[in-house]
This record gives sequence, structure tokens and C-alpha cells, in this order.
Amino acid sequence: MAGIYIHIPLCKQRCIYCDFYSTQLSERADDYVAAVVSEAAMRTNDDVIKTIYIGGGTPSQLTLAQLTRLVAGLRVSFDLSMVEEFTVEVNPDDVDSDYICGLVDLGVNRVSMGVQSFVDEELHTINRRHDAGQAIDAINNIRDAGIGNVSIDLIYGIPGQTVETWCKSVSTAVGLGVEHLSAYNLTYEEGTPLWRMREAGKLKPVDDDTCVEMYKCLTEILAGAGYEHYEISNFARPGFRSKHNSAYWNGTSYIGLGAAAHSYDGEGRSYNIASFHEYVKQINAGHLPSVNEDLLQWERYDEMVMVALRTADGLNLDLLSKRFPGDYLNHFLNEAQKHLTQGNLICREGRYVIPEDRWMVGDAVIRDLMW
Repeated sequence: MAGIYIHIPLCKQRCIYCDFYSTQLSERADDYVAAVVSEAAMRTNDDVIKTIYIGGGTPSQLTLAQLTRLVAGLRVSFDLSMVEEFTVEVNPDDVDSDYICGLVDLGVNRVSMGVQSFVDEELHTINRRHDAGQAIDAINNIRDAGIGNVSIDLIYGIPGQTVETWCKSVSTAVGLGVEHLSAYNLTYEEGTPLWRMREAGKLKPVDDDTCVEMYKCLTEILAGAGYEHYEISNFARPGFRSKHNSAYWNGTSYIGLGAAAHSYDGEGRSYNIASFHEYVKQINAGHLPSVNEDLLQWERYDEMVMVALRTADGLNLDLLSKRFPGDYLNHFLNEAQKHLTQGNLICREGRYVIPEDRWMVGDAVIRDLMW
């Protein structure tokens, strides 16, 4: 099974915490769409495509006409007849009823929305361009258009946020009946406006103990509402796990199209140049603007351990022993023993799993187990 990821690096305005590659060159969106369609033709293959994910950036900065040309180009280069999940990321203030109905006509059956908070003051702090009311209206518009798989992102640890306001956002999401929720602790990436504001003393980060309380509140509310906590940052109602993202975590191959997009063939990775202008220029010249990254055995081992132990399914010991026998397997078993004794790891049915109540210290466990 393979997936296709398309990166749309367009944003109307930058969020102060974001370090993903993006640009505000929306006036050149037609050129970019044409380049992605051309790249798809260069990468055409016979893989069975099961998932499509259009992410960003802000894909909803594309008009319906531009998205239609993009999807039509994909259909020329790939067999999309077996696609099970087709996700498009949107911003709340970009989508009205007509836009969502247009996505449905394109075959989209899942929408992922960057809500981040249902508290207006917190949205203002991180420079989001929507308010809570727009987010709620957008979710209702998606429902009315017939899309029954809605995912939203929320952020905890926003300066000024409290446990009470965070619980309000989580409870609002549950009340809206979203099928999937991704929740991330705000990080201060070097070079972002958020990082510079912290360094200049212009804002006060939420302390670690409060973030831990927020995480506990998150897991308790969602567990009580029947959500599965299937990855450290991801929760889903039964049957609504993200198929596309799950493929990343289980080592499935995928094709990345667009500036800064990554691809993985099961052995090595490649990534496209993170420049709108250079990407379009290289594609128009008939060149793939990508760099191959051949992973060494220890890198593949580390990646398998890291991504598997971030999930509720854990790490399959049989699979690890087949792929990495000898020193790697022995290293894992030796390092795992102390964490089994401490309760940071459990072993059940041949799988090593970090219990949910230890996921907040999961990074330390994973570091010990990596090569």
C-alpha cells in the first residue's frame, strides 16, 4: 500500500510558532499547481495508492479550480481507483459551504482543520486568522456537505492558556463530534517569531507541570468520550484512525509531491528542495528537484523504534528481529529490561508498548532504546 502526500506551501499569514516551509506567493498558485502535476507525471508508477493527503501550508488557499486541476493531474499519473482516504487540510476561515461541496465532488472524504484553540484570546496570541466561532461554523459546514470524517488540531501550552481554558477547547471538540483529534504541546522552534518573543522576554511560556496537567486533562476527557489514544499526539473514535499517517508510522512507502515534500520507498528517503521558485523552475526544466537520502542500517533501526513506540500498537518484536538481528536486537532487549522493571514498558503478545500513563516520559525511554 502506498500513499501520496502533496505539499501546498501557501499561507495568507504565518503563525508565530510554525517552522514548516511556506510562502505567501498565492498569486503564483497556478504555476505551482502545474509544477506539481508535472512532478506527478515524472514519478508515475504502478503502486496501489490507498491514501492521498494534501497538506501545507494551507491547501485551502487554492481555489476549487486549482484543486480540480491538481486532482485531475494525479488521476492521469496514478491509479486512484483504490483510494480509501483522501484528506485535505483547511483553515476555518477559508471554507464555506460551496468550497466544501467542491471538495466532496473531487472525492475528498476527510478534512483536517487547524483549529488550535476554541478560545479567541489564545488564537490571537499565536496569530491565527480565525476565531472560535468561525471554526465551529466550518465544522458544521463540513458536516452539512456530507463529510463524516473530520479531524482537528489543537495546541496546549499557549502562553496565557490555563488548564481550564484548555479543557474548554477539548470539551468543545468532543461536543462537536469530531472523529479525530491531534493535540500538540507548543514548541519553541529556533528562528520562529515565537522563539524570538520568548528570548526577548515578551511572553511567558507555560511551565512543564501545567503542560503535564493539560495532557492528563486531554487524555481523560477523550477517553471518557470513547476516543482511542492510538499515538502520542493522536486520538480517534473507533474506526477513524488516520490511515495516511498510520502508514508513516508502520513503514509504508509514500510519494511526496511539491516543494519540501519527502518520499520514502521502504529503504531510503528523498526530499524536494524547500523553495517555491526553485521547485517550479526545476520542474519546468524537466528535472526532479529532489535529493536522495540512503538510510544506514542504524538509522533505519532508530526510526523503527522511535515511530513504533509512539503508538498504542507498539513495536513488534518478531519484525524487529527479522529486520535487525544480532547486535541491534540484543541492544534493544538489554536496554528494554530496565524499563520493563520500572513499568515504562510492557510486553504483550510479542509487542513492546509504552503504557499511556508513561507517554509523557516516552521520549526518554525511546532514546535509551535507540542505537
